[in-house]
Amino acid sequence: MPKVGMEEIRRRQLIDATIASIHEDGFGATTIARISRRAGLSSGIVAHYFKDKAGLLEATWRSVAEDLRIETVRRLREAKTPEERILAVIDANFAPSQFVPEVVSVWLSYWALVPQTPNLKRVHAINERRMISNFQHALKPHLPEDRVKAVATGLAALIEGLWLRCALSSGGVTPEEAADIARTYATDQFKKHAAPHNGRLQTIS
Repeated sequence: MPKVGMEEIRRRQLIDATIASIHEDGFGATTIARISRRAGLSSGIVAHYFKDKAGLLEATWRSVAEDLRIETVRRLREAKTPEERILAVIDANFAPSQFVPEVVSVWLSYWALVPQTPNLKRVHAINERRMISNFQHALKPHLPEDRVKAVATGLAALIEGLWLRCALSSGGVTPEEAADIARTYATDQFKKHAAPHNGRLQTIS
């Protein structure tokens, strides 16, 4: 009988091997044979745990997305004010863990396939809704109701675009600079739409 927890260990081995293969070999050259060889496991075990290559790839992308979710939740737990909650979500997306070369390779391949892959569309929709929801929750104390969703959506779109520029070597933007741009956008929206608090405007800094 398999040891307790062995399935999770094997799944993690295969996901890690998939991440390494996407980064080192490129998505097009990532095959079950190469993944299995990297993991030191038989090709047949992929079908046992993930059904097929598509299932393994989806699990890999979900794993990377889950790492981002955990990073975001960790920062949100430390946030005490709505302003700090906005900073937490921004900073989680530009954390060093999101710019590890292997992670960047997986995210770039994921985004390229989202438009044509129904399962990935669902994963992306979940991730996007989560980010927008976090922003809406933090923005509600500051902005008129009819501006909350628009600003939250704008922040999410800005973060995704800035992350891409950071990820590409030709982007010319560092993660620190990108986070600062996102904070400035949030502050500008506060100045434009929010009512003064105690005689002054709240800002994100």
